[in-house]
Amino acid sequence: MSKTHFGFWKDILGQSQKEDRPIFTLAPMANVTDVAFRHIIAVQSGMGKIVDGVAVGGPDVMWTEFVSADGLCSAGREVLIRDLAYDESQRPIVAQLFTAHPEKMFQAARLVAQLGFDGLDINMGCPDRSVEKQGAGAALMKNPPLAKEIIEAARTGVAESAKQKKSKPIPVSVKTRLGYNKVDIEGWIRFLLEQNLPALIVHLRTRKEMSDVPAHWELMEKIVKLRNSIFADDMSTDRTIILGNGDVASLTDATTKVAKSGADGVMFGRAIFGNPWLFNYSHQTPLTSLLSPSPSISERLRVMVEHTFLFEKMLGDIKSFALMKKHYKAYVNGWDGAKELRMRLMEASSATEIADIVHKYLQE
Repeated sequence: MSKTHFGFWKDILGQSQKEDRPIFTLAPMANVTDVAFRHIIAVQSGMGKIVDGVAVGGPDVMWTEFVSADGLCSAGREVLIRDLAYDESQRPIVAQLFTAHPEKMFQAARLVAQLGFDGLDINMGCPDRSVEKQGAGAALMKNPPLAKEIIEAARTGVAESAKQKKSKPIPVSVKTRLGYNKVDIEGWIRFLLEQNLPALIVHLRTRKEMSDVPAHWELMEKIVKLRNSIFADDMSTDRTIILGNGDVASLTDATTKVAKSGADGVMFGRAIFGNPWLFNYSHQTPLTSLLSPSPSISERLRVMVEHTFLFEKMLGDIKSFALMKKHYKAYVNGWDGAKELRMRLMEASSATEIADIVHKYLQE
């Protein structure tokens, strides 16, 4: 089995095992988990802070939105590089790329390593039609030979960058689904595990299922057993860390799913909408008592306004303000009068307007 570089993943796994909890990570979501929202999550979860000698809060790993490796190799790459923006509060931070061209992955992987990312993840599960038409994303599940070439190209790219910097290569992981038209653990998932990846993130649905059915967490145990069997004959080889993704509602829910399945951790997606407090917990507190009281309505709205101003400042010149509206639907939900407030927010077109609407609402 080929040598791999686990980088920060080994430290993350060791820390979660020491604390007797799963690995918690933040999913890459296009036009959602941008640099502004990740900053808000880091701040609201206390990411990286030490309180009374105890580490508190934050996902163990954050992902960027997925970015086209082809685009990063084009003349207009400067705008796409903005999608890869991050700040130090978000470490460890993994850049996610997609492509169907190994030579483009090589170049983009080298760039990602030069930009100082802690890891690189390859998207092999996105069902977006425009991505699949390129032969990328979920389409790679139908083309394992090409998928292998892309993984090797990424590894070569980060290794070349590391050689120039006289450092160790950053780890290359993969995020995928259970299969294309049907569950294919013995075929597709086995293939990926045999690539000796430091981490494999499995969205527990097929491409065909999209998000129209409950995630198949009952199949995770089979994936874990397969991983264990593949690595059983070579105990000197670090085992691929397996994270499950899909329908994980809370830290407590994640802990239950991991306990039943044997996975190493979870990746949170939709649960983060309107809830940058999701990862707010003490690393020395039993997980059954991690969840803090829900923030007040005024606190939710304050953070929403802060999020809006940050988005406008950091991304307003390259992204539509309308992208914030999906966040408003999530922030403003669950209390009497929320619907009326949401309707007013949907008419706004700037952070200042949002702040004025919220100020008037709280004065009513």
